[in-house]
Parts: sequence; structure tokens; C-alpha cells
Amino acid sequence: MPHDRPYSMMTASLVRPVRVLHVSPQGSSSRADVAATEEPLEVRIGGDPFAVIMRTPGADIELAAGFLLAERVILGASDIRGIDRDPHSRNRIDVRILEARARDLTRREGARRRVMMNSSCGLCGRVTIDSLRVEAPEILADWTIPAAVIAALPEALRHEQAVFNETGGLHAAGLFDRSGTLEVMAEDIGRHNAVDKVIGRMLLDDRLPLDQSVLFVSGRTSYEIVQKAYLAGIPVVGAVSAPSSLAVELAGEAGITLLGFVRGSTFNLYSHPRRVAG
Repeated sequence: MPHDRPYSMMTASLVRPVRVLHVSPQGSSSRADVAATEEPLEVRIGGDPFAVIMRTPGADIELAAGFLLAERVILGASDIRGIDRDPHSRNRIDVRILEARARDLTRREGARRRVMMNSSCGLCGRVTIDSLRVEAPEILADWTIPAAVIAALPEALRHEQAVFNETGGLHAAGLFDRSGTLEVMAEDIGRHNAVDKVIGRMLLDDRLPLDQSVLFVSGRTSYEIVQKAYLAGIPVVGAVSAPSSLAVELAGEAGITLLGFVRGSTFNLYSHPRRVAG
């Protein structure tokens, strides 16, 4: 998937005009501004409602693919027969999956609740903590990445956050190669959605597992973000802020090198430090 610039899933619908009353010590004034767009996306499977995700419009097909991978509805690109947009609504898509996967989904529906998933949601549809655990092989990638490359990731991602520059209201996720080159990125009101969009893009390109990639996100790192990386086979996950305790625990179990507080020339290593050199 060659690109002169990182593949960015940005559309004009990411922002909406608003009027604000700006207040300062010098007084107040009315002015035009923009806000990050938030709309519901209804994901259907074979015509049946499955989930409603609050998201920033754009890359909805990628979002659905990444989300369904994380939910274990699909295990790879070959499980998808097609993804159709509703001709009457940009906020509804229908994913057609292989019959065997559909039967498996029907059997597993008891472990899931149909709920609205907001932009900051973790595994909102799960009933028990035990059901959060996934069966996937430990990530054994044995390559290393220089500390200097890691330190440069926040600025490289931030440079591509065009809509954040306008609104200050979007998170971002980016997939980097081992040299620190940004390959694909997405912005969204939710970190989880942004991660699903970038992983979904690679899934649709049939490039999983991403065993040569680094996932970097704005904000903090939750359990679910580490789980999404785990299911995509990503060996290194980093963020500008802190991980949660469950994120650290899962990264240790999954074989993922987890980085936090990547700021300036410093960062914290929470698990599997062998992949960081220098």
C-alpha cells in the first residue's frame, strides 16, 4: 500500500461549524468556530443490528472491520463477504460474513449485550471479566527499535493530525514501521475508534498480522487498545500518556512491548523491554 504521504482517513465531515461566545479578560465576543463531528454508526451483520458506535464519520468501513475483528466476529479479511452502505443513511452499514462465522456469532451472543458503544467505551458489550480474555498466540517478534525512533513518534503522528489542529477535539492512532515511518493514521473522537480504523484498513488490505508494526496512540492506553493490538499481531504499542493496570497486565501476557509517557526524549517501558535498543 504505497503512499507519498501516510494513508489518512480524513473527510470534510469530520468537523461542523459552530458559534461560540469567546470570553477573556478583555471581554466577550461572538465568533465562528468548528467542532469535531460525532454521529452514531449502526453496524449490522447480515441485515441484523449488532452495535451502535459513536464515532467521527469517515473510514466507516475500516472502523467496522477493525471493530468486528476486536469482537472476534471475524478472524481475518477472508471472513468478510462484503460491506454495504445503506443508500439512505451514511450512518448505517451492513457487513456480510461467512456462514460459519455467522453461526459462531449466534452461539456466542449470550456473552454479549447489545449496547450503544460510546467513543470512550471499552468492551462495553461484554458480560464478565473472564470473557474479555482472548485466545491468541503470544507475540514473539524478535526485532528491536531504537529509543530515538520511539521518541520521534508523537511528533510524527501529531504532524498529521489536521483535524485536531482545527478542533482540538480528536484522538489519533498511527501505525509505524520499524524505522519510524508513519504508514497509516486515523483521527476520531475515540482512541478505540481510531485504532479500529487503522487496523481495519490493514485487515481489508489483507496485511495482518502486523508483526513488523508499531501502534502509537494519543492519550492513554486502555486494556482494549492493547487487546486490539494483540489480535492484530502488533508487537509494540506506545502512547503519550499512561497505560491502565489491565493494559500492562495484558501486554505482559501477550508478549507486547508497552510504552507510556512518550514525551521528548523520555518514556516508560512497562513490559518486554527487549525490543527497545539504546
